[in-house]
Amino acid sequence: MSENLDKSNINEAGKSKSNDSEQGLEDAVESSEGALQKKIKSGSASTQGAQRPPSSPPRFVTVEELVETAKGVTNMALAHEIVVNGNFRIKPVELPEDSLEKRVKDIVHKAFWDCLSVQLSEDPPAYDHAIKLLGEIKETLLSFLLPGHTRLRNQIREVLDLDLIQQEAEHGALDISKLAEFIIGMMGTLCAPARDEEVNKLKDIKEIVPLFRAMFSVLGLMKVDMANFAVSSIRPHLMQQSVEYERKKFQELLEKQPNALDFVTQWLEEAAGDLADRTCGRALPAGGGAAGSGDAPVPVPVPVPDAAAVQDRAYLRLLRWDHLRRPFPETVLMDQARFQELQLQLEHLTILGAVLLVTFSVAAPGVSSQADFAEKLKMTVQILLTDMHLPSFHLEDALTAIGEKVCVEVSSRLSLCGFSPLTADQETALKGQIQAVASPDDPVRRIVALKEMFLSTECFLKYVTRQQVAKGIPTVTPLLREISEILRKYLKSVPDLMGAKCIHI
Repeated sequence: MSENLDKSNINEAGKSKSNDSEQGLEDAVESSEGALQKKIKSGSASTQGAQRPPSSPPRFVTVEELVETAKGVTNMALAHEIVVNGNFRIKPVELPEDSLEKRVKDIVHKAFWDCLSVQLSEDPPAYDHAIKLLGEIKETLLSFLLPGHTRLRNQIREVLDLDLIQQEAEHGALDISKLAEFIIGMMGTLCAPARDEEVNKLKDIKEIVPLFRAMFSVLGLMKVDMANFAVSSIRPHLMQQSVEYERKKFQELLEKQPNALDFVTQWLEEAAGDLADRTCGRALPAGGGAAGSGDAPVPVPVPVPDAAAVQDRAYLRLLRWDHLRRPFPETVLMDQARFQELQLQLEHLTILGAVLLVTFSVAAPGVSSQADFAEKLKMTVQILLTDMHLPSFHLEDALTAIGEKVCVEVSSRLSLCGFSPLTADQETALKGQIQAVASPDDPVRRIVALKEMFLSTECFLKYVTRQQVAKGIPTVTPLLREISEILRKYLKSVPDLMGAKCIHI
């Protein structure tokens, strides 16, 4: 039955989407503010110690305006996450076992259920708390219904009529077990198929207090399922309206806080300055003045950068952003975590490519050209760089271990192919070159600086196809899959940036 009702829910949601989509958006984003607050706080934590660039004078705002603005930003961030992240799901809150919040929660819950147990053990039983719980269950079940579920709505209201239940309790005629049986049956009707097993387990609980406690636990999971169902239902509508929705929210934010986009202005000005410098450098002759004359340099007019080119350059600059010292631009703050992930992946691939380049330069050509050896070496180095994103990771120590492992692998493969293994001097030189990769100024690391390559739009487009990648970057053939994946993530984060040219990545 639950499967049939789940299908009917989807059909009815589709029919009423055009009328209820706006309301569904607001309900979904407002009910999930807490789920996104931590992400927003972590994304903006690095900006606390930074100074804003010169802006318009501050304007005094009321507490109500601040609360309303924060709510609008939270809703916009949640809507943006739903659109960009196809795997977005609302998850139940799980507190750490040793946290103070969990200990307090457990103590309060235990006291509440102990109080309910004492009341039901009295002679005659006191049903005050139990009736309040039945009222909460009634409202929760009604919240699961769609507008077309008239029969189920009437049935819930009729059986869980609190006034009638109060009268039965006063006259000693209240049968809690019968009501619990009805509630479990209704939960089985309304729950997702994945919850059938948990609902069926409720039928085996005979004591009232543990049964109530278990029912509320399952109802909490059903609320999360319903919220995720609402998210999946409004996602197509959000994808159509996301640009206008975010533009509207940013406009409302600007009206209340005129200097809210100062970092965006600074970010775009720097990108325009980069383009202007590159254009000016290309326009000047090699000698710095007019070609073939000894006169003073003639100023060369610098064309105004195209807006699309500035945008492209600005987004590419985010791949080498200093997140600890510089505030992230406001309009892309919601994607800061994604750009940080891309930046870490590029750094990881740069180190990996540099180690492969150093190794292949030492190994015999017949060995370094073997695809299986390159893949095995890549996997070995990747394993030792797995924790590179953690603050406790030390690159120098990892490269020392990588040097030892690489020497063993190279010597083993050389012997297998009939070559002489590495000598002690060759091993020392190879380990030293691998250890030197830890420095950002290392020549080998700079050759394989994928971040710098990505900062040039021409290079970015040049290495889009797999064939061009293999020809253009030294030792990059084993990294084709990883580079392609980063390009996909980048284009997904910046959907309007060179999307038509890179559609076949």
